[in-house]
Amino acid sequence: MRTPDEVDSVIEQWGRERPDLDLWPVEVLGRVTRFAAIMNRSFNEVFARHGLRNGEFDVLAAIRRSGPPYTVTPSALSAQLMLSRAGMTNRLDRLDRAGLIERRLDPDDRRSFLVTLTEQGMSTVDAAMTDHAANEAGLLSSLSDRQQRQLDDVMYALLRSLREREP
Repeated sequence: MRTPDEVDSVIEQWGRERPDLDLWPVEVLGRVTRFAAIMNRSFNEVFARHGLRNGEFDVLAAIRRSGPPYTVTPSALSAQLMLSRAGMTNRLDRLDRAGLIERRLDPDDRRSFLVTLTEQGMSTVDAAMTDHAANEAGLLSSLSDRQQRQLDDVMYALLRSLREREP
């Protein structure tokens, strides 16, 4: 038998107050929400050790994953990270001031810029990614390999079904 947690307490209270409701989805998603909060707090701590915010890491990681010459357009970054152009500009401004990226006019389209990782940006994102991967492994370490694969399969199926519902 498992030890009751905070979610069990919430479900018990709602069950008492609203016995007419099916609370199973609330229970499952309550645990997902609690895990997401713990996960995000953990991510923020890792990135802060590298002088980054979560969103700044996302930008550096997207540029790094693009491969040599580690150069992308702001609009490509906005699309990939599902971020408004204004939000992307704010992140790029902070990364530029920190010396982690450089911006220059796109020679093929003088209305646009290219964003490139600097050497400092490359070393920062590589170090942060190393720590991030280890942190994520730690977050899942209490699950067996089989359980981790099952969790991945379930989350994949859930996300796929939700994407299919989107207009």
